[in-house]
Amino acid sequence: MNAYQYALKVEKEGEKYYRELAERSTYSGLKMVFNILANEEVKHYKVIKDMMNDPKIDASKLDIILDTKTIYETLSIESDCVNFNNDEIKFYEEAIKREDGAQKFYLDKANELESENEKQIFLQLAEEEGKHTVVLQNILDFLQGHKNLVTAAEF
Repeated sequence: MNAYQYALKVEKEGEKYYRELAERSTYSGLKMVFNILANEEVKHYKVIKDMMNDPKIDASKLDIILDTKTIYETLSIESDCVNFNNDEIKFYEEAIKREDGAQKFYLDKANELESENEKQIFLQLAEEEGKHTVVLQNILDFLQGHKNLVTAAEF
């Protein structure tokens, strides 16, 4: 399996994982956040697919920027009524590990690629996966009672 095929697999699994989180959540705000993250994985999948078809794709024209402001605003709506148990918290810790792994994969592959354009796309994907990690860590903090979410995160 080459890097592109593996990346497609990672993104498809990420989408499935976030859809499962959305289904499991009993809180509408968290459902929305996880669906946003799942949709981001779909965008990443499409970018990788497009790059496979056209290695000269213009990295500056890609739409893979995560809207973190919407996510934090959505979470703040339910800040007073969310209550989770340890098993649920472990699920989010696992999601953070998955995002860390995806980010590392994209960084490693970017360093292996010869095409500067492909390298930039993989670096951009790594950056976005890093943002997902931050979002998930903030959600975890939120779930554990640390309600000091960043309201205007700049990455």
